[in-house]
Amino acid sequence: MNDAHAAYDAAHGDHGDGHGASHGASHGEGHGLHLTLDGYLIGFGLSVILTAIPFGLVISGVLESKNATAFAITILAVAQILVHMVYFLHLDPRAEGGWNLMALIFTAVILIIALTGSLWIMYHLQQNMAPMNMNTLP
Repeated sequence: MNDAHAAYDAAHGDHGDGHGASHGASHGEGHGLHLTLDGYLIGFGLSVILTAIPFGLVISGVLESKNATAFAITILAVAQILVHMVYFLHLDPRAEGGWNLMALIFTAVILIIALTGSLWIMYHLQQNMAPMNMNTLP
C-alpha cells in the first residue's frame, strides 16, 4: 500500500475490512424493519390473512348487508395496502429521511383531489343537464 492509500484510510477510518466506520449508517441500521426473512414472513402471513378474510365474508355471507360487506372489504384492503407498504416497500418515517413517505402522502393527496373533483363534476353535470324530450326535437 502506498502513502496515498494509507492517508485515505487514516482519514476515512478504514479498519481493514474494506468498509469505513460510517458504512453501517448509510444502510439505515437501527430502523425497526430491515431486510430480514422474519419481516417478509410476517408481511406474507398478514397478506394471506387479509386476503382470506374478504373471501370468507363474501362466500359465507356472514354480514347480511351488502353495504356492510363492501365496507369491511374496503377496510381490509386499506389494511393490506399498509402491510405491503411497511413490510415489502419498507416505507416508514425514517426511511430516506422521510422523503419517501412525503412523496407517498403528496401522491395520495393529488389522487384524492383528482378523484373527488371528477366525481363532483360528473354529479353536477348529471343534475344540471336538461332532460331531453325526443318529441320536441325538429
